Amino acid sequence: MKWRVGWVALIASLMVGGLGAQAASRPKADWLHTKGNRIVDARGKTVQITGLNWFGYNTGTNTFDGLWTANLDKTVKAVANHGFNTIRVPFSVQLVKAWSQKKYPTANINLSTNAALKGKTSLQIWQRFLADCQKDGLKVIIDIHSAKSDPQGQNAPLWKAGQYTTKDYYAALTWLAKRYKTNDTIIGYDLKNEPHGLVTDTAYAKWDGSKASNNWRYVATQAGKKVLKANPHALVFVEGVQSTPKQWSTGYKKTAQYHYTLWGANLRGATKYPVKVKQSQLVYSVHDYGPSVAPSSSWLQGSLTYKSLMKNYWRPNWYYLHANKKAPLYIGEWGGYLTGRNLTWMKAERKLIMTHKLNFTYWCLNNNSGDTGGLLNSNWTSWNSKLYRFVKPALWQSKKGQFYGLDGQVKLGTKGLRKP
Repeated sequence: MKWRVGWVALIASLMVGGLGAQAASRPKADWLHTKGNRIVDARGKTVQITGLNWFGYNTGTNTFDGLWTANLDKTVKAVANHGFNTIRVPFSVQLVKAWSQKKYPTANINLSTNAALKGKTSLQIWQRFLADCQKDGLKVIIDIHSAKSDPQGQNAPLWKAGQYTTKDYYAALTWLAKRYKTNDTIIGYDLKNEPHGLVTDTAYAKWDGSKASNNWRYVATQAGKKVLKANPHALVFVEGVQSTPKQWSTGYKKTAQYHYTLWGANLRGATKYPVKVKQSQLVYSVHDYGPSVAPSSSWLQGSLTYKSLMKNYWRPNWYYLHANKKAPLYIGEWGGYLTGRNLTWMKAERKLIMTHKLNFTYWCLNNNSGDTGGLLNSNWTSWNSKLYRFVKPALWQSKKGQFYGLDGQVKLGTKGLRKP
């Protein structure tokens, strides 16, 4: 009898620790959707994205910046242990197109600190990152940041640039969405970072009811549909533009008057011309910065207060979507230095997020973002404690100060919690 029990136990052990390990430990699919102005889980329970950005896959580094010093696995775990539950990762169309063609540009890494990455392609490093995120209870948002792999690629106003066309842009999103359609670590796709431009510019992104090649609202609708055809469970994040006519009847004409915002932050057109994708998966997104990034912005002049920002900028351009429960709002980027007037703005932004429980990903983890700084110090391993203490209260956490992840089966980091 003891012999039989022993063999039963051994077989069970092998099933859990051997052949059955992957099935036993793999979290169940846990996709998100929207309801009114909230993001909810499969049970309809409200969740909150409170994450950060980590760039490099868009710049020509072909992986995350900092891996020339920092260890990938330890950095991911540190993000989770600091209470951030999501990482927004900027990509270029150029890199994704190369991957789809089985071409793998060299990743800039230091093997002395990343021995486990030896011989791995840029795509394989990305796969390891996703596995790390799953293990540590982190979720991921893929951001198509630029057409070209270039540190300044985001300066191009549209989703296409140079040899990379709108067709390439659609293909990149489709390839990613199909490849990861069963991986709920990737919760969604930020369709395009900061579409922008003025009507007087050579190229600019507009938002109206047309099918013009530069109409971001139309292109976002097509892109969103392609993503959801590949993965109906993904969230689709849609940013705004920079300018919309003060009177829609005038259209985009050089003689017309316009409302202006930061790049990608003008969502005034979303009421008259909404993005026509499945509403249960649609999240509107903006980027918001203070004087350290946009010192000449009219809404940042004079007496800078929470009330002045809400009245003059936030509510008319994008906060109205949340206030009127049209759709969830996601601040995909915000951040900056804790000095002078920028500190005043940072406090107001944090108050906005905390008061209304808005979703966000802080810009950024990297220390090499010149006009904002970052959460990591210049050694890429230790954290900027002053900046972290500032952002920490805005993270989704329990009354006891334990951080919530977005996964129902895997807790966030070492001491964090699963979503409630």
